[in-house]
Amino acid sequence: MVDGRLLLDGGAPLLPHLHRVGVDPGDIEAVFLTHFHGDHVLGLPPFVLHRIFIDPRPLTFVGPAGIGDHLEQLWELSWGHEWKTLFRPKFKVKYLTAKRSGSVAGYDYESVKLDHGAMGSIGYRIQVNGKLIAYSGDTEPTAPLEKLVSGADVAIVEATGPGEVVTHMSWEAARDLKKRHPKTRFFFNHLYSGTVSGAVKDLQVVFV
Repeated sequence: MVDGRLLLDGGAPLLPHLHRVGVDPGDIEAVFLTHFHGDHVLGLPPFVLHRIFIDPRPLTFVGPAGIGDHLEQLWELSWGHEWKTLFRPKFKVKYLTAKRSGSVAGYDYESVKLDHGAMGSIGYRIQVNGKLIAYSGDTEPTAPLEKLVSGADVAIVEATGPGEVVTHMSWEAARDLKKRHPKTRFFFNHLYSGTVSGAVKDLQVVFV
């Protein structure tokens, strides 16, 4: 969550966490998705119901090609026959394929294709209140990641675990990345075990 208006991926449990940190789910104007793996999207179905029945303000999703089809399949799988007949007609949503550069909800962004197994991933460089925020989602420590974080004020980057981690970035690679970009403030997420210096804490709120 950035600036109370942008959501970066939507892992579970999303809606309870938004309430716990004092974010109004209805204030979110755009959701940037890096890819469609379950740990990045399965918090979205309850959030979507909130946006249909509690706060029906318009919502925009930005993500990889096919984003509309992928998410509509997820909504239908989650809510069954009622999705198309009762819920979908009330959902004020736009699905946008991420461009190399664009603007959503008044925020300028750039996208960078990252390496993440067969699916791949899209990282985002987003201008927020005069700061450049880089967000990787899942990624391997390859050249596109360097491009993503270069010159960023803040970088939110994965650091899955120690040693060799398949299709992800290790703690060691994350530390090296941080050393190569000393002017960037790093926050590491996606830690599956243990911790590493710079790792975010659950429900952490940071002012930049």
